[in-house]
Formats: sequence, C-alpha cells, structure tokens
Amino acid sequence: MGVKVTEGGWLVDIRPRGRSGPRVRRKFPTKSEAQQFERWTIATQNNKEWQANSRSDPHSLEELINLWWTHHGQGLSSGSIIHNELNRICDDIRNPRAENFGKKQFSDYREKRLEAGINPATINREQAILSGVFTVLIKLGIYTKEHPLALVMRVKNPQKEMHYLENEEIDTLLSSLSGDNLKIARLCLSTGARWEEAASLPRSSVTRYKVTFNQTKNGLNRTVPIGIDVYVEITDDNDKKLLFPAAHYGQFRALLKRLFDLPDGQATHVLRHTFAAHFMMNGGNILTLQKILGHASINQTMAYSHLAPDYLNDAVLLNPLNKKHPHAK
Repeated sequence: MGVKVTEGGWLVDIRPRGRSGPRVRRKFPTKSEAQQFERWTIATQNNKEWQANSRSDPHSLEELINLWWTHHGQGLSSGSIIHNELNRICDDIRNPRAENFGKKQFSDYREKRLEAGINPATINREQAILSGVFTVLIKLGIYTKEHPLALVMRVKNPQKEMHYLENEEIDTLLSSLSGDNLKIARLCLSTGARWEEAASLPRSSVTRYKVTFNQTKNGLNRTVPIGIDVYVEITDDNDKKLLFPAAHYGQFRALLKRLFDLPDGQATHVLRHTFAAHFMMNGGNILTLQKILGHASINQTMAYSHLAPDYLNDAVLLNPLNKKHPHAK
C-alpha cells in the first residue's frame, strides 16, 4: 500500500493507524497531490499516537521502511539496493513495532553480525541506512517520536591498508589487458574513477578532454579533465550509446587477483587508490584530490595525505634537537 499509479490518476491506499485500523483510499490527478494527501493523512490521523511522549506507535519497522521508500528512497540512484538491504535487516530483527525498537534491539542485532564475522564497515553502513529511515521520516513530520538510533555509537573500524600499484606494476597490468577493459583501466588511472563509474559511462558523458561521472556512489556528479591521449583512445570510432559495451568486470577482477597480492575487498578499487597515491606523491593538493575523487568529506581524502613528499616534514625542522630551529639561535 501507499501511493501507486493507476488508470486515471494516482491512488493513495493506506492504513494510517496500522493493519487493524481503517483503510483510506483516494485518487488524485498528480503524484505530488497524492503524496501530500498521504503525508497529511498520516500526520492528522495519528496525532495522539505519534507524539514524542506517546507510549504507543501503531507502525512496524517494515511499514516505516516502506514510507521511507515512498517519500525518499525511490528517488535515489541506489534506492532499490538500499531498500532491499533495509528489508533484509528488518527480517533479521524480526520486524518489531516502532515502539519496541531502539538502541538495545539494534545493539543485539549488531553483536550477532559481529559474531558472524561481518566486517565492521558493513555493519556501520547498515546502521547508517537504517538510521537514515528515521531521519527522513522525522524531517517529513511522518515520524514524531525520538530518533531511536541517534545516540548509538558506530563500531570501531581499524583503518584498512590501502594498496596501490607502483609504476612497474601499472605497466604489467596495462600490458596484460586489451579492448574495453584496457580503456577502463587507463581511464580510472587517469581520473581516480571507480570501476563501476567508468564501466557505466554513456558516450555523451565525454566531451573534448573532459569526462563527467553521473552514476556516482554519493549521487553527486563530478567532471574531471583527461589527457588528449586518453580522450582519443576511449572515443576513437565509438558511436555506441555506452562507452565501454564490452567491459567485463569478472575477467578484470580475476586478472588483478592473479597479478597482484591485494588486500581483501580491494580488487578494482586498487585503480582508484593508485591514482590518489600517485597524485599525492607527485605533489598534488589534498583539496584538489577531494574534488577529483568526489569525496563529500575531506576526512575521506586525508587517508592519502601521508603520501605527500613534505608530509610532516616540520617534525624534522621544528624539533627541539634541531640546531637550525630559529628559537635555538
């Protein structure tokens, strides 16, 4: 139930007081009107039950996830993937009522995931997307109780080793590739793009000496300059809709694993790490790197800062044993 398109308009079909409550059905000519009516119905028919000091909430976690999907999730580029993951989490937690879900329930779920050997980064991501459901519904005025995960700390996640390829290894990789897989590798090494961003590029995203990535992880478009040689290589005699129609992720990943001893979880991503590492080692600016990689926070980019040639050189120049220190004169 929710808002769905039908012949002659958009149908609102909801039970604002839960499965045992009355059913509200009404049709509208536009999707916008239907969504506004749905929000209004939920807010007005549950005023007494949805106040922050109320002890009862008729909605289950599954119903809240569906409301998130209707009002927000379906508009995200990766919304379907997140929605499926939320439903899996909901099933694992046994779909509790909203009034029974909180820090304790999620902590128990998280503990079981850790015991099962699930990576802390994965669990933190699960917490982030589940927390996002409540954040969105609170902002929309659909959920008016306190955020159940607002004060839950993330699992400590030791920083992973980020492997990158040396110049000789880059030559080895490129000489082992051909066709579209070779073109993607050269593009990723030239721009810091993720494999999936490059592989899904339409021809229209490449203009003269620039490439625009639209299918990005955080949903933010970014445009990165490319050299003349790379531009010619990836566009030469290419009149297809997709820039790299013959790309084969499985073959490329298998080749990387065969050629190099890469850490777990770092296969095609080694191309992105390699670009960033060499960018910093060659004297690049960390803020510029943030823009090229499309990081929302500089904290993500700072993982490469130690590779800069002058990183923490002041430790040598300004330590108390250095006789050239100006204060020592």
